[in-house]
Amino acid sequence: MPNKVFIATSLDGYIADRNGGLDFLGTVPNPEGLDLGFVPLMESVDALLMGRKTLDAVLSFDVPWPYSKPVFVLSSTMKAAPEALAGKLEIVSGDVRDVVNDLNARGFRKLYVDGGTLIQSLLAEDLIDDLIVSQIPVLLGGGVPLFGALSKHLEFELVKSEVFLDAIVQSHYRRKR
Repeated sequence: MPNKVFIATSLDGYIADRNGGLDFLGTVPNPEGLDLGFVPLMESVDALLMGRKTLDAVLSFDVPWPYSKPVFVLSSTMKAAPEALAGKLEIVSGDVRDVVNDLNARGFRKLYVDGGTLIQSLLAEDLIDDLIVSQIPVLLGGGVPLFGALSKHLEFELVKSEVFLDAIVQSHYRRKR
């Protein structure tokens, strides 16, 4: 069950600013459009599990649907996919452990998990195996934190750390089991 997180944060650990904005993600010029490891990540997973707010953020980018893998959106309020995305995603609901177990039983054993609240929920249940975090060199001073409270310590080991675009530090951590 290798569940993976691939996400960017500010230096102070926020995944969005105080207004939910993501503009800080574009503060480092990337004229050649480097994927920063996203393509290999997508090749290594069976499906995506994202939160509702993350779906809203993806839809706000005004780009064609960026995923070729099955996408599952965990939401307690959304009951069906938007008509324009019919067949491209499935809405799931319930306890995160049950949702992950159900997806695993359906053959989706390697999940890319995206969305702050969802990541925090899976960490609280010790269901994240790999954390790949790219730090953007900007301090937001507040916003949406990547990490939240945990009932116990979760130890990770550093797999590797790379620098992209002479500015972004990407660290890959694996859960010690």
